[in-house]
Amino acid sequence: MPLDAAQTFELPTDPIEDVSRRYSRVRRRTLSLAEPLTAEDQVVQSMPDASPVKWHLAHTSWFFETFILAQHAPGYGVFDPSFSYLFNSYYEALGARHPRSARGLLTRPPLSSILAYRAHVDDAMARLLDDELAQDVVDLITLGLAHEEQHQELILMDILSLFAASPLSPAYSQNPPRAAVARTPGASVFLAGGLVEIGARGETFAFDNEAPRHQVFLRPYRLASSLVTNRDWLRFIADQGYRRAEFWLADGWALVQQEGWTAPLYWRETPCGWELVDLSGAHAVNPGAPVEHLSFFEAAAYAAWAGKRLPTEAEWEHAISHTPDSFEQVDDSLWQWTSSAYAPHPGFAPAAGAVGEYNAKFMIGQMVLKGGAAITPTGHSRPSYRNFFYPHQRWMFSGLRLAEDADLSHIQEDEFRADVIAGLGAPRKRLSAKWFYDREGSALFESICDQPEYYPTRQEMALLRTIAPLIATHIPLDSTLVELGSGASLKTRRLLDVTSKITGYAPVDISRSALEVGAREIARDYPHLEVTPIIGDFTQPRTLKDLGRDLRGGGAKVVFFPGSTIGNFSPDAMVAFLSDYRRLLGSQGLFIIGVDLAKDVETLEAAYNDREGVTAAFNLNLLARINREAEGGFDLSKFSHRAVWNALESRMEMHLQSREDQTVTAAGRTFEFVSGETIHTENSYKFTRAGFIALARRGGWRLIEDWTSCAPAFSTFLLAADPAG
Repeated sequence: MPLDAAQTFELPTDPIEDVSRRYSRVRRRTLSLAEPLTAEDQVVQSMPDASPVKWHLAHTSWFFETFILAQHAPGYGVFDPSFSYLFNSYYEALGARHPRSARGLLTRPPLSSILAYRAHVDDAMARLLDDELAQDVVDLITLGLAHEEQHQELILMDILSLFAASPLSPAYSQNPPRAAVARTPGASVFLAGGLVEIGARGETFAFDNEAPRHQVFLRPYRLASSLVTNRDWLRFIADQGYRRAEFWLADGWALVQQEGWTAPLYWRETPCGWELVDLSGAHAVNPGAPVEHLSFFEAAAYAAWAGKRLPTEAEWEHAISHTPDSFEQVDDSLWQWTSSAYAPHPGFAPAAGAVGEYNAKFMIGQMVLKGGAAITPTGHSRPSYRNFFYPHQRWMFSGLRLAEDADLSHIQEDEFRADVIAGLGAPRKRLSAKWFYDREGSALFESICDQPEYYPTRQEMALLRTIAPLIATHIPLDSTLVELGSGASLKTRRLLDVTSKITGYAPVDISRSALEVGAREIARDYPHLEVTPIIGDFTQPRTLKDLGRDLRGGGAKVVFFPGSTIGNFSPDAMVAFLSDYRRLLGSQGLFIIGVDLAKDVETLEAAYNDREGVTAAFNLNLLARINREAEGGFDLSKFSHRAVWNALESRMEMHLQSREDQTVTAAGRTFEFVSGETIHTENSYKFTRAGFIALARRGGWRLIEDWTSCAPAFSTFLLAADPAG
């Protein structure tokens, strides 16, 4: 049948090694792997996932006979017609085949016939390779050689599975390939992420599942520079890691119980400690060596136990491609589990015919591993390579490299650039309001609060002066006050001045400069307080995690969220935000929140368009920040501040409007503006009392009490965790 490999596989245009010489080298190596084995070793199948070595020797020859010789070698005589049934692996298009789980029952044909079959195929391939070949035939041969290299690794996996099952623990080799020991264990590397490309570049051979190359957006993250070691794993075992369900995925925990797992595959507990069986036989576990023969379930459980996670496929590939010198044990030690399911890259399409079954049909239920192992043939792997196995399997040479989300305090600049690219590249340009608050922006906002038109701060401060003693009656003894978006911490003082029940203060702000000044002054003026400043975006999981860690133990937690910043969220995001903090604070949590109420349009629009132009400067400072921190080329005189009431959505909107058609650069990208086009920079929703109470209830909170100022109306709500929430 015709096979269109060119559609399926990216191939080299200028191969380093002549295909004929490479064919001879690869085929000889396969035979050399079988040389230490007896004929009996080569016929036995240790488990359904493994195959006898004899079968591997035959199947790799069947591949060349079926896909190349039978199609492209005129006059070729098939060695034995029954072999098409015996040694077809999984190609449905090529007919029926012997069941995989019963390959160990094939005592016939004998090993001598299999070796004769290989010689027959090699002789015919030698004659074919003497001729000038069409590119599609060279492509198929290249694929066949990569396929055989995969089976070379499988031979070593399967023979270890067989030998480890023997009570004699025979050695395949006294000096087998071993995973390298890391030089700098425990280190990690920061990656800024952003919009990155992964997938095969098309410059050298790659399997079809590595293509097409495509873009992926990555949040900033950290990736371990080396693999988890046996020493690390021994700690996991000692901490009852295999007996604590909280670390395991449901299917993994069921498997641990069903199979009685207590350690990695091939580990044995002896009176002298743990030993393992590898290709050199049984010996004591080396604490410094990377732990191997792990299932995905074990890797994920260890990551959870360690407070980290597995990297995604895209994170791993980007990190190794971007800063290869920062990592050890990349492709010479163990395949490394990722958290990514084995699925097609966007735009992937398998080729027509049987060769299209090579990878595509397995894109369900399996997980991706990256890198390469000590037993992987040299030059076989690459960063885009996608190995894949089922989550429960562990006879392959597999380990793990840990990842974690990056601390926002280390990556704010990189996240800002990523948001600029995403926001200005959107069909309707936007920028997040959280980026208003750099040093200059924070100072401008303090000036906005002094403007006569901007009523919210003035009304809230006056209201707090009156109601702070009433709020204090609901605050438990020995409480920690957590203020979100603390800025200069001015409103906090209204509460601190009327109660001594608050003994801890945790200001949270995305602006390091504002946070440092505010926290330092609070600590000076209220020496009895334990002040724990937390820099971060209080809407992000990482900041919530930091809060949960830093505020563990102690007394009650009270969240203070003044300023009606809640209005910057969309309604769904408000509910999600309130729900997140309900879970963080638990059933005893309290929430003090400032809310701006709906009112006449003239008052609202005047508050965002003050006569002195301070709000306009605050809005335009966002473009100045892009110029300062993201190599922006904005001419601020070509943009104007625009603030309008959106009655349909019940919100004030701020925009930056382009005064003319223009092209602007930022963060290494180019963006087009037409005259009148805007960048949407902020929403500020306004509420009715009943509307906000309903919203809070959806987020898991119930109303204790609320207070409203005189006109222009501003409210403060005191909420308690709803037991039913």
